[in-house]
Amino acid sequence: MPSPRSADHPPVSPPQRDTVDALISQTQRLRGGLDAVRRDTVADLGDTDDAQVRWQRALCELAVHQLDDLGRHLGELREGLPADAPETVDRSETVDPVETIDPVETVETVETVESEADAAAGAPARSGAAGHAPTGRGSLLSRVGSAEWNLLTDEVTWSDELCRIFGRDPGDGGLTLDELPSWVFSEDQPILTGMVTDCLVDGKPIDGEFRVVREDEVVRTIHMAGEPVLDTDGSTASMWAVLRDVSELRRSERAVRESRDTLRHQRRIARTERRLAVEVQEAVLPPWRGSLRLPARDGFPGACPAPDGAALDLAAHYLPSESSAQIGGDWYDALELPDGHTLLSVGGLTGHGVTATCGMAMLLGAVRGMAVAGIEPGALMGRLNQLLAVSSQPALVGAVCTQYDPRTRTLSWAQAGHPAPLLFRDGTGRPLRSPDGVLLGATTGAAYTQCEERLEPGDLLVLHTGRLARDAEGATERLLALAPRLTAAHGAQECVRTVAEEFGDEPRKNDACVLIARVTGARA
Repeated sequence: MPSPRSADHPPVSPPQRDTVDALISQTQRLRGGLDAVRRDTVADLGDTDDAQVRWQRALCELAVHQLDDLGRHLGELREGLPADAPETVDRSETVDPVETIDPVETVETVETVESEADAAAGAPARSGAAGHAPTGRGSLLSRVGSAEWNLLTDEVTWSDELCRIFGRDPGDGGLTLDELPSWVFSEDQPILTGMVTDCLVDGKPIDGEFRVVREDEVVRTIHMAGEPVLDTDGSTASMWAVLRDVSELRRSERAVRESRDTLRHQRRIARTERRLAVEVQEAVLPPWRGSLRLPARDGFPGACPAPDGAALDLAAHYLPSESSAQIGGDWYDALELPDGHTLLSVGGLTGHGVTATCGMAMLLGAVRGMAVAGIEPGALMGRLNQLLAVSSQPALVGAVCTQYDPRTRTLSWAQAGHPAPLLFRDGTGRPLRSPDGVLLGATTGAAYTQCEERLEPGDLLVLHTGRLARDAEGATERLLALAPRLTAAHGAQECVRTVAEEFGDEPRKNDACVLIARVTGARA
């Protein structure tokens, strides 16, 4: 399994599901074929019990384990990481009772398993005639060997493959049961002692793992499976076992566990960051839902009341991105100012998550503070740009800031690399003429001008963050096409519902906001 990529590298593309399904089907066919061969050959072999038969049974068990492991791992690959995936790999799978099997069929089955695995990994296919399995580096049969310890003659018989697993010259022979523990990790010696004792004293089969340190200081993990060989009187005459080098398999399993744990940790972090981002967003954006009328009758003390038919009916909507985990730094805002004007603003920071929402909170607080202090939109944008220039977390920001004077029905506005507000009147719509202004944070010392537009009762003003659709220009054209419906609507809230219906199912990479203001009253 490839190691997980770091965050600054693009992730490896996942395998195609059809490919994985095909591999699973091939594995199931192999497993069924192996069972069929076992059933067909058990009658031919009868009840004979010699080294050849034990070797055949061991190869059969090895093939079963390999196919079961392969099927399980391919299933996990197809389904992805389960929410309740275990912390460790379970090695206690139950396998079918092992029966005798023809050695030629066994070798062919094992080689087929290896060929399927190599094909999936893109490795060149191995060659070898049936009954002459390759034993080169990486071959399945080069990682398994047999051993027999005769208790009556003290004779030790090791296969050449087992000697090579232990890093020994086959001419030196195998290790006795007294010598073997000295090669085993001290913490694993009780495991080996328990298995040998259970086999020799109680006649129990052997099935366990331990680690050995070879003379060349290479550490190998060995899986040992065996059984006692009984004498004619029923006493244990020898112990026979198949020892399998599973070092690479265990390393792969550790890599899987570590990758799974890393992914779980990243998911926990992502969930926590998303929750914090949502909480910051909800705490900062205006709490009102539905329509809002500004200036309000109980506004700032000393503020001149708005003339009849000059207030704004306001409504706004936040549209999330297609990925619910991507909480952005977009905002909308409406605020009554001390001089009776109404502040309207929309904007968005680059990026996502807690950093973007915290940056949005800082900027929105600065916009409100400077507007309450009486700074007009053009100058306000310039000071926001200065603020970003000295910020410890630089960002690029697109924004529109407007101030509406209800006494004169005059809208003053400035923009920073942002789509212009749209004005709808008499069933048609048009963008307002844009004043100069680059993205906030793009360059120091940038100048921001402002424009004015006189509104009339019944006029509709639409401010949006430009991310309603993948293409900002396309979003503007689609909004303008809604002019008949928007101008015929009974209020700002109905207009917002119309826009939400148009863009609600739009696949967006980023969040989006829309703020709609309608001048109340009728024309004279």
